[in-house]
Parts: sequence; C-alpha cells; structure tokens
Amino acid sequence: MWRGKTLLRMIRIQRVLVRHGLDEIITATHFLRPLRFLFALFPKAKDVGEPLGKRIRLALVELGPIFVKFGQAISTRRDLLPPDIADELAELQDRVPPFPAGEAIAILDAAYGQSVNEVFARFDREPFAAASIAQVHTAALQDGKEVIVKLLRPGVRELIDRDLDVLFALAQLADRYWAPSKRLRPLEVVAEYEKTIVDELDLMREAANTAQLKRNFAGSDLLYVPEIYFDYCRPQVMVQERIYGIPISDMDALRDAGTNIQVLAENGVEIFFTQVFRHNFFHADMHPGNIFVIVDDPEKPRYAAVDFGIVGTLSPTDQRYLAGNFLAFFDRDYHKIAKLHIESGWVPPETRIDELESAVRSVCEPIFNKPLSEISFAQVMIRLFETARRFNMEIQPQLILLQKTLFNIEGLGRELYPQLDLWKTAHPILRDWMAEQIGPRATLDRIREDLPQIRDALRELPGVVRYLSEQIAHDKLHFDVRSPELRDIRDRLAAEQKQRARLAIGATLFVSGTLVLTLASVTWPGWLLLVAGAGTLLAGRS
Repeated sequence: MWRGKTLLRMIRIQRVLVRHGLDEIITATHFLRPLRFLFALFPKAKDVGEPLGKRIRLALVELGPIFVKFGQAISTRRDLLPPDIADELAELQDRVPPFPAGEAIAILDAAYGQSVNEVFARFDREPFAAASIAQVHTAALQDGKEVIVKLLRPGVRELIDRDLDVLFALAQLADRYWAPSKRLRPLEVVAEYEKTIVDELDLMREAANTAQLKRNFAGSDLLYVPEIYFDYCRPQVMVQERIYGIPISDMDALRDAGTNIQVLAENGVEIFFTQVFRHNFFHADMHPGNIFVIVDDPEKPRYAAVDFGIVGTLSPTDQRYLAGNFLAFFDRDYHKIAKLHIESGWVPPETRIDELESAVRSVCEPIFNKPLSEISFAQVMIRLFETARRFNMEIQPQLILLQKTLFNIEGLGRELYPQLDLWKTAHPILRDWMAEQIGPRATLDRIREDLPQIRDALRELPGVVRYLSEQIAHDKLHFDVRSPELRDIRDRLAAEQKQRARLAIGATLFVSGTLVLTLASVTWPGWLLLVAGAGTLLAGRS
C-alpha cells in the first residue's frame, strides 16, 4: 500500500522524534508501536536536558514545512498550551533558519532572465525574515519605492509532496482500520489540507489574494494591506510594498507607543467576522508573524497584514448556518441549533431533533456559568461539532480552515487583552448580516436578480395559456408514461411550467401593486398586491 519513500519518511520522522527525546509520541500512537524495535537503531536523544518546548520546536523545524505550519497554528493558543511550550512555538513564526543569499539571487536571476542588479536599484542580501515555505528580502525598485521580495525555498515543493504522501498514508490507515473515519473523513481532510498548502507554493496566487483583500478593505480604518507590484511577480517570486509597523507580538513596543490594547484586540475580531461574513474571503493564516500594528493614532490602532498564501471562503449556505448557530447559542435557543444542523445537512435528515436539542443543551448550558468575556468562540464551535458527531455528523472539510483561523484570531485577541469579549464585538456583525440575508432588502435583491427570468416568463405566458387551453378543450392533457426516465422528464416539465406560471402571476401582481401605489389615492390594495406578488415570486423560486 505504501511506497518505499513514504515508509522511509515515517521511519525518519520517528528517528527525529527519538533524537529530540519525544519518543513518547510514538509509543502513544497505536499503529506506530510495531516500529518501536527500531528505537535501538536510532541515536539517543541529544538534547534531552533541554526544556520540552525547545525540543518540540527543534524537532518541528527539522521535520520541515508542514510540521512548522502545525507548530505555528497551535502557538497562538496560550489558553491550551503550557506557557513554556507556547513561548518556544511562537519562535516558529519568524525564526526559521534562512537559506543562503546566493541561492536567493540565483532564483531571481532565473525568474527575471537578467541580473538582480538590473531589476532592483537595491537588493539586500541578508534575509529580512525566513519562514517554513519562503523567505523575504528588503529591496528598492528603480523608482525608489521600498519593497519586500518574497522567494520560495529551493526544493520546498518536493519536501511538501513527500510529507503529503505520509499524511495520505496515515489517512488511508485510519480510513481502513479506524471506525470513526466514516464520519471524520480523514482522506478528505488531508485532501483539503493539500489544496491549502499547495496553493501557498504559487506566489502569483498569493499576489492575487493580496490584491483582493486590499480592495475589500479599501478606505478601511481597521486593516491595511500592502500594494502588489505585479510586473515583478512570478510563480516563485512576489514583490510587494514594504510596510512599517510594530509586530503584534511586541507588547512592550505597543505599550510604549500608547496603543489602546483593548481597541486593538476588538478590531482583530471585527476584521475576522467582516472577512468571513461580509466579504466571504478571509485571511486564514493570521498568526503573530504575519500581523503588524500601525499606531499613527494610538487610540485607533490599525492592523497591517502580510502573507495571504492561505485564504478561505464559505458557501452562502454554510455562512448562514454558521451565523445562525452562533446567534442561537448566545440566545440559548438549543432547538434552533439542532434544527440548523439538520437543515444544513451536517447531520443525517432522519436525526430526531428533540434528542439532538437535548444533547446540545447538556453541553452548552454549563458554558454560561462563565462571563461572556471568558467564553471561547472556537471552543463553542468545537463542542457543538463534537456533540453533533454523536449523531453521525460528518466532518465538513470546508469548515476546518475557518475553525483554525478562529482559533488563531481568538488566541491572538486574548493574548493582547485577556478580558476580550468576543461576543460584544461579533454579535452586531452577525445580527446585521443575518438581517440582510432574510430581511425585505434581501427579498427585493432576489427579485431583482430574477427580473430577466420574470421577463421571459411573461413573454411566454400567453403561449403557455393558449397551449394549455387547447389541450384541455380537446381532452389531450394527459400522459401515458411507463418509463421511469420519461416520468422524470414529465415531472421536470410540469415543475417548470408551474414555476413559470407562478413567476408570471407574481410579476403581474407585483407590477399591479406598484401602479396602484403610484397612481391611486387609496394605497392598501397596492400594498396587498405587492405582498401577494412578492410571495408568489419567492414561491416560484423554490
């Protein structure tokens, strides 16, 4: 089942763990236990005297980009990690060893087809920062603009492909031998992660993501996104505006600048929920290494973000159900939570709503013993999904990235301001967004979208009516269907005819109501016609 390279990589992973005194991870992993006899062949731990957090960090760096990414993701959750381990993992944000400047220059020369000195007025050989997948250098364009040049690490694609093979092998094992895999869908989860991390390897894609985020927050006082210089971008090279700000992890510098820390933390939450629900395009890698703070006005600190290699989107359906779940949770409407889980398809349709409601209540009610400022959004999401899994809820791969991002932003916000009340900031955004989705304006927007179809239905209505009248008059309106396929066709045609008729009638009522309101002195018939028309049009859409 496994390729030789994959098996060798798994053995090497164990070797690294053992060398750093982390062999308990192997002994605790059931399917790796048969390989414990190999411990005798591995070198003894070289740094067993070092703190556990440092050993974990060094092991992750040695294992490569995917493992560094994992360390970065969990480093922001200081509420879940011991302080010493969190401090060590935080260094993964910007202390990954760089690759030599000569290799960087060779990459640029090959990408541009000319010397780096001809492309840039200045290129600084010393790396500005190094990460698991890329590193950045400062430079200046020929017109004097200060820029950041981002370069993929040499051979990083091969390293990632190798470790993805390992992850898929482990997922196959789980899928075959682990009972919960049917609902947890490990192969789909790994496939989703593969798409996410492979997208990071195309810097043209990241450049496009950055440009989109910049448009979304144009004129905003919350977030600044650097300018992209597309003429200098290549799949392995990205050039962007250099921004100047205080790293968000530098609390001493933020306090020295007089930064309103509470406002800063609340703004981070607002940025996240605005991206998820307003823009449906969110920065999914918001760890401290990618966030800076502009403090031109200490009372109105402004975020500046970089590294948009990972972005996320949700379907409109997932957006609505997710927002509805959050609102229902804080309203303690457990029946609605259960109903939303069934309507969304996250749990099987045959699930008894009363049983799911009771299970959700038993999990969520104790949470409200805490003040709202101590309730974790991310933990709420996890607890709800864990409860739903008892009712055969399948893992939703599209929500995994969102869950990770919410963990990051919540951990970052609580680290800045431990008293942060996420609900105070998020509730107005969610409430207003939901109102827009189901309110009168949303209804009018849907009608406006359907106007071309309504127009076509009105054009066809006389012909449809004439045809049906003739068929009825001559007693020809019947079907003799014996084939299931023909029956399906009949049903679809009948449904389309009904829909067109409803749209035509609804449009007529809506237009008539508008005319009555415009021309008549008595308005109530007009409003009645408008409501009837809108209802008929919405029925025609379903």
